[in-house]
Amino acid sequence: MILNPYLAEFIGTTTLLLFGAGVVANVNLKNTIAEKQTPWVLITAAWGFAVFVSVYITSQSSGAHLNPAVTLGLAVAGKFSWSLVPGYFGAQLLGAMLGSWLAYLTYIDHYRLTEDEATVRSTFCTGPAVRNLKNNFFSEGIGTFMLVFGALFIVGPNIEISGSEVQNFGLGSLDALPVGILVWLIGMALGGTTGYAINPARDFGPRLVYQFLPRKNKNADWGYSWIPILGPFTGGALAGLVYGFLMTL
Repeated sequence: MILNPYLAEFIGTTTLLLFGAGVVANVNLKNTIAEKQTPWVLITAAWGFAVFVSVYITSQSSGAHLNPAVTLGLAVAGKFSWSLVPGYFGAQLLGAMLGSWLAYLTYIDHYRLTEDEATVRSTFCTGPAVRNLKNNFFSEGIGTFMLVFGALFIVGPNIEISGSEVQNFGLGSLDALPVGILVWLIGMALGGTTGYAINPARDFGPRLVYQFLPRKNKNADWGYSWIPILGPFTGGALAGLVYGFLMTL
């Protein structure tokens, strides 16, 4: 079944955040089954498989970008129509918000039991292990660069969207597993510094949801919030430029 591409991006990003935010909640909140398991291996593996499932669901409808930085990188590389970019951004942001809210509802009793507000916030959005904004920006940028640069060598012209200007590239269903593995590898190798958002919608949407939760002493850390937005956008755009240059050699 082929869906409207914007609807597909919304559904795919919702699925991604439900699984991704859900595993962070499962690891970090009080009195969950996974609370005492090895957190980082579980978190990075789950994010990788969340990408795999979400890409597989939506790849034939929208190309399964599920990430504004991926959409931007493909557009910069000339592999995606600029006219579709704003709609993809909006669908991805709304999907990220819905997915994180569904994960919150799933674990709502455990959120009520968890008093440490930094732990609660970490289940919605990322934060640095060491707060150094310059280095945090670089970490998000290099992680996203590797994601988009790697994806550009995986993607192909697998979606036809009426009215678009170019032959649009996306992550086909057969490419879902390698992209999921790529996300897992980035998390294991490069994600320890900032929690590897590598996706502006993945961080900003859930951060907005957290801001509106009825909790005392909440702190969405808006002073850091621009890092997982501009860092991934910069890395994604740079990956598109480098890929485009290499293809001209």
